[in-house]
Amino acid sequence: MHNYKHLKIWVRSMDLSEMIYRETVNFPSNEKFGLTSQLRRAATSIPSNIAEGTSRQSQKEFKHFLSISLGSCFEVNTQLELAKRFNLINFENTEKIFHEIDQLEKMIIGFMKSIKE
Repeated sequence: MHNYKHLKIWVRSMDLSEMIYRETVNFPSNEKFGLTSQLRRAATSIPSNIAEGTSRQSQKEFKHFLSISLGSCFEVNTQLELAKRFNLINFENTEKIFHEIDQLEKMIIGFMKSIKE
């Protein structure tokens, strides 16, 4: 069992969630229940599933929750791409976030590979 607060992937995913929350503050109010909500839920799902996975009794279960976190990274990536297409977020900010998502995905995949079942 891991202490999730010491995992780099958890710390980075918390940073990503914070970035998403800060960027979506500026989204129009008519997106409150649309992309704003979806982006925030997907972003918070990443560290939440990492944390939940650490409480599981087997490495196989832990990997399953890491896999869910990885899927949430792809969700955030897709939703952010939509926000960019709808001009809800500026190019410079999206590039920073896309870079962070890419790095986090690589870290999660690498961590998953290191776990022996």
